[in-house]
Amino acid sequence: MQLGFLVVFLPLLGSLISGFLGKFTRTRFIEIFSSVLVSISAVISCLIFHDVIINSYSENILLFTWINSGTFNVNWSINIDALSALMFVVITLVSSLVHIYSIGYMSEDPHKPRFMSYLSLFTFSMLVLVSSDNFLQLFFGWEGVGLCSYLLIGFWFKKETANAAAIKAFIVNRVGDFGLALGIFLIFYLFGSVNYQNVFSEVPNYINNEISLIGLKFNTINLICIFLFIGAMGKSAQIFLHTWLPDAMEGPTPVSALIHAATMVTAGVFLVVRCSPIYEYSELALNLITIVGMSTAFFAASVALVQNDIKKIIAYSTCSQLGYMFFAAGVGAYNVAMFHLFTHAFFKALLFLGAGSVIHSFQNEQNIEYMGGVWKKLPYTWVLMVIGTLALTGFPFLSGFYSKDAILEFAYLKGSSIGYFAAGFGILTAVMTSIYSWRLLFKTFHGSFNNTKLNFNSMHESPMVMIIPLIILSFGAISSGVIFKEIFISPSSSSDFWKNSIFFMEPLSKDHPPTWFLLITPILVTIIIPISYYIFIKKTHILKLIVDTNYPLYKFFKNKWYFDEVYDFIFVKGCKKLGLFFWKKIDINFIDKFGPDGISNLVKFCSLLAVKFQSGFIYQYAFIMLIGFSVLLTFLILY
Repeated sequence: MQLGFLVVFLPLLGSLISGFLGKFTRTRFIEIFSSVLVSISAVISCLIFHDVIINSYSENILLFTWINSGTFNVNWSINIDALSALMFVVITLVSSLVHIYSIGYMSEDPHKPRFMSYLSLFTFSMLVLVSSDNFLQLFFGWEGVGLCSYLLIGFWFKKETANAAAIKAFIVNRVGDFGLALGIFLIFYLFGSVNYQNVFSEVPNYINNEISLIGLKFNTINLICIFLFIGAMGKSAQIFLHTWLPDAMEGPTPVSALIHAATMVTAGVFLVVRCSPIYEYSELALNLITIVGMSTAFFAASVALVQNDIKKIIAYSTCSQLGYMFFAAGVGAYNVAMFHLFTHAFFKALLFLGAGSVIHSFQNEQNIEYMGGVWKKLPYTWVLMVIGTLALTGFPFLSGFYSKDAILEFAYLKGSSIGYFAAGFGILTAVMTSIYSWRLLFKTFHGSFNNTKLNFNSMHESPMVMIIPLIILSFGAISSGVIFKEIFISPSSSSDFWKNSIFFMEPLSKDHPPTWFLLITPILVTIIIPISYYIFIKKTHILKLIVDTNYPLYKFFKNKWYFDEVYDFIFVKGCKKLGLFFWKKIDINFIDKFGPDGISNLVKFCSLLAVKFQSGFIYQYAFIMLIGFSVLLTFLILY
């Protein structure tokens, strides 16, 4: 019990100490203290995860009764099973490395204690989310993550762009959160409970249940699944609710690594997988998830091709990889989705922190067009970024190779038109991923030095406190796939590991796709490497020719498919016009006129009128008293 309790609440303790005592103690003590607490949480998480693998350990630790009102009972628990144990490792391990990395990266910032407090609180909120045994506790952690993301993205609040990005992330996520809330309301309406065990066990009894909305009848299970998925779309930045994610890069780079690799964006995937006992009874919702995931993967990759901001390229890469995870879940391969979530955490955190090392060396420059030629000056960062890039692109035998190929295989084996379609788009997206990834690496480290503001000889490697976390993550990027492949996705052993944490109505196919299908993706992503170097470094005129020839398409990708412009026109400007109408026509002309302004004018008028009676002549006062007495007497006689 103590171990599970410590995993969740040690980051909270670190947050409280950093937040309340940061002004009264040395900054270095706060940095080390909060990092140590999260690191201890990570070690304990690894021990629990080991126990789950070896001994199939599972436990539900009841902390206290949270709500007890009539038939509505909700406990605050720490639920430990294979799914939550896996998330414990991902969250705490990446978070601990981000904490350590931040000691070096944020060394010049005067508000480091506040930053460390936010990081630890963010970690705690995510741990609450994944350790819940009911939807209400999940929602509490869900909203906590949203609040912390707002605080961290807008950490440099004196920057207008950072403030705007934080508000945008908060508002867009509220759209998704509204869908999640509706889903939870429907769950309680239908099942009379929000506890996972009670809800999941009752689902088969309600598969034909219908509910009337706006005069139409809908299958209740389908509706619940769609509402829950809307919540997942917001948190995991799927297409239509993705616009906040690239803008979130306005926050410090450690924040980007934590949000994009291990915490916030993975919450949506976790939600869908946790709710697999519901989703397995909704083919409509699963098909929707597949289509949205596939579309997001392709869309984000196409935009990443033409971006120049190093962090935004990696951000869109995250968006694309999340699409892979979702369409894996959509074809029923929930374990494969979690496998990719696991491997992705290592190489994506590695790439973000590596990008932070580059930005640190270039004195906050983020445009890759103003970099280049520094691979010998930043040897450690270069090597580690190469490892992360290889893993991301699915280069053979690195972590991304095993998880990404497994997704494509299971999509193909689905045997449906949607499965084949998703597999085809997955291969195309993998090729695009390889192109933009190597473009980033080659333009950042190779070719000529293009920064006119900095002296080439002044370029130097980041301090070891920033490099060591990258080295640790590189081991995960290299080996996590080959080590955990059998445990997570092998038909023979995966059921022994996942137990009841994931529900499969039908066992996943044990067949293998044709050999050509297995070979096509690794061959293509490997061929892309020399081609990318040739186009982006050696013969840049070819790239210019491609852009000029396909300029409308280039502009379309460059402007991110015009999602921001469309949303600005429909929602932002529309809301502003509506607000202006209500302000001028309703607020000023009606509410103010007959409300506070009207009352104040009436009082003023009566005051001025009363003043006129105060003339100083006794006969006028006597006359007024006589009139008053007459009115009073008349009233008494009549009534």
